[in-house]
Amino acid sequence: MTETAPHVTEPTRRDFLFVATGAAAAVGGATLVWPFVQSLAPDAATVAAGAPVEVDLGPIAEGQLVKLFWRGKLVFIRHRTSEEIKAAEDVNIASLRDPQADSERVKNGKPQWLVVYGNCTHLGCVPLSNQGEYKGWFCPCHGSVFDTSGRVRGGPAPINLPIPPYSFASDTKVVIGQRETA
Repeated sequence: MTETAPHVTEPTRRDFLFVATGAAAAVGGATLVWPFVQSLAPDAATVAAGAPVEVDLGPIAEGQLVKLFWRGKLVFIRHRTSEEIKAAEDVNIASLRDPQADSERVKNGKPQWLVVYGNCTHLGCVPLSNQGEYKGWFCPCHGSVFDTSGRVRGGPAPINLPIPPYSFASDTKVVIGQRETA
């Protein structure tokens, strides 16, 4: 009795064309389906219209200011230095036009992070950061001056820079547009 070797066939041109056609069909199908999948995601206008925005605070250096838009409004996130915090806390609140303690303008336990809307409360101009007598913000259009807590200290602005709703998701993440839940 003789043993016969199993029959092994080499791939043929037909096998290659079958695999190549299947791969081309898979890529073509994915290309056709992708726009439909993308259409399910909200567009930029919808996201900007009110969805909360999460910001990673890790890369923001001490003394740095980050600007972003939420609901079409400019928001400043400022990583305050210990000197800026001390200067803001040492202010006589009775001397302010719109009296508000620094502790009322920041989250408890996170005084280094100040989050405010970025438009002057006089006529809506965008103030320059780290400027003015108090090294907070200075509005070059009409001369409003804000301290490192965003409180009005001079010029025609009637009230402090407003604070948007925000909460901390972690020590290094803040969510603009979401109030803290108790």
